Amino acid sequence: MKVIGAGLPRTATLTQKVALEMLGFGPCYHMVNVLSNLDLAPSWQEALEGKSNWDELFLGSQATVDWPGAFFYRDLIDVYPEAKVLLSVRGGDTWERSMGETIWGLFYGEMVIHDLSNAWSRVDPKWAGYITLMKSMWRKSGLLGSEAEGPGTGAMAKAMERYNEEVKRTVPADRLLVWAPADGWGPLCDFLEVPVPEVPLPHLNDSVEFGDRIVDAAMGALSRWRDEGAQVGAAR
Repeated sequence: MKVIGAGLPRTATLTQKVALEMLGFGPCYHMVNVLSNLDLAPSWQEALEGKSNWDELFLGSQATVDWPGAFFYRDLIDVYPEAKVLLSVRGGDTWERSMGETIWGLFYGEMVIHDLSNAWSRVDPKWAGYITLMKSMWRKSGLLGSEAEGPGTGAMAKAMERYNEEVKRTVPADRLLVWAPADGWGPLCDFLEVPVPEVPLPHLNDSVEFGDRIVDAAMGALSRWRDEGAQVGAAR
């Protein structure tokens, strides 16, 4: 492991994943690894319970950004003492708003993605397990707040700012880069001691794309469940 991303979800972590892989630090582990293979969720649940095998979880990866890896950054900086640490940041208010449109909305919001996720959980134990894992991680982090502390209250923005300050206090300064995509390639490449690419920094995974992925995946799972039920009924 060469790069540990400590930045929270919704801080352009998919952009970071692609950027790090372009710079030669791939594969880079990201939540998309778990979303594309829900069988990985139980291993992360074990890590949450203190039973972790980091080399096995990150097998083949040179970097990790986003959760679940960033949740465990305190452990990882000790396990991989030579790895550099990237703290991605954005404004607290914009992060809270983005969370309301995505992750918080998925759990608590009066939104289609919330309704579809609940329906998906009823027909797919793997998705239900993933949602349980994610809720447990957010609850343990103290960052997400309750339904009453959702978008517009400022609670999540303040929690994010406290978290970022905690990372700065925890990680040795010579191992840490505080970075936002607006900073561009320069600081990131200087920190990692690699040449600056001749192409622009990628921009990926806005709130609309997040919702589209949930809707498409949930609709696919529900369609398969319906078709399987029809096949069982026809066989009787």
